[in-house]
Amino acid sequence: MNCAIVGGGPAGMLAGYLLARGGVGVTVLEKHADFFRDFRGDTVHPSTLEILHELGVLEDFLKLPHTTVRKLTGQIGTTRLTLGDFTHLPTYTKFLVLMPQWDFLNFLAEKARRYPAFHLEMSAEVTGLIFDGDRIAGVKVKTINGERDMRADLVIGADGRDSRVRGEAGLATIDFGSPMDALWIRISKEPGDPDQLFGRIDFGRVFVMLDRGDYWQCALVIAKGEFDEVKRRGIEAFRADLVQMNPFLEARVDEIRNWDDVKLLTVQVNRLRKWYREGLLCIGDAAHAMSPIGGVGINLAIQDAVAAANILIPEFRKGLPISTDVLRKVQKRRELPTRLTQRVQLVIQNNVVSRVLGSRGRMKPPLVVRLLGAVPYLQRIPARLVGLGYRREHISA
Repeated sequence: MNCAIVGGGPAGMLAGYLLARGGVGVTVLEKHADFFRDFRGDTVHPSTLEILHELGVLEDFLKLPHTTVRKLTGQIGTTRLTLGDFTHLPTYTKFLVLMPQWDFLNFLAEKARRYPAFHLEMSAEVTGLIFDGDRIAGVKVKTINGERDMRADLVIGADGRDSRVRGEAGLATIDFGSPMDALWIRISKEPGDPDQLFGRIDFGRVFVMLDRGDYWQCALVIAKGEFDEVKRRGIEAFRADLVQMNPFLEARVDEIRNWDDVKLLTVQVNRLRKWYREGLLCIGDAAHAMSPIGGVGINLAIQDAVAAANILIPEFRKGLPISTDVLRKVQKRRELPTRLTQRVQLVIQNNVVSRVLGSRGRMKPPLVVRLLGAVPYLQRIPARLVGLGYRREHISA
């Protein structure tokens, strides 16, 4: 029995690692030549660190360059607040890790290669599915050596929010829309810069900064479809907006030379009605595209991978075709936490972010946020939602 996983992101790589660890022959197909792509999610949540701890590889993981975050801080107008405190979580590691995603993926690949059943093919683009009647029986793969068919007992689609697999399989999505997009940039970091400040809300903008060690990875949240208007105003006006939000960047905004240095993330929030069909299972963003609010998309993807492996490995060991009843169990296990997380994100998007983007003056934190910042006990609630999510998975297979 063998499995083909389409996509070498967090969901695909961890699923491949776990399946191979369980003795399942697995090939992960990644269309790029490497994992180095900037402006991807870099947060490794406490629930994911717990999975690495259960696998016995956490100590090695934490040897990689990273930044630890024990408290989430933000600024609304001139008021700086603590919004979440991870130090009370019921986990082995009571912090969140910021690490370039390519380091995380390379780490997973290195550990997975210890198992003979694991294979990773880079520069392997899946261009279509192979059908045997109504059953999906494999994938069509394009590589530098040409095209070939790869047959598999199960295909796992983990190829992200623009998943080709789910499109080729004809799986229907529910689209919830989003009032925002994000513009990603990078700006150098200098001694004396402020401590990690995850987000600032002011002047009708939301600005996020992630500490990458020697530079800041930043995101300016804009109204959906506003990028053309931002470009029309010109790069100088864009730099001025950044300085208005963070005056300490004034001497460095010239590092944004032109619009090639600004990357648009078109925010999507959707999920599949059905995550599977005979011979195919979708997980991660391929099954449910999340808003960037809270940075929890990676967390959901990782939890999907663990749940899928726990359910699939015993079935693979039976040596029988994976039935749709088994695939349905994966969706049933992971759909509720996905729905709940998206519901919270949509409330924040539609009732908070949209209002912020519709204003232009100085901002003041509302009462509920002031209470959150003033009462340490309350800060445990968002930390638990961000750090652990609604349903934690553990290695069982």
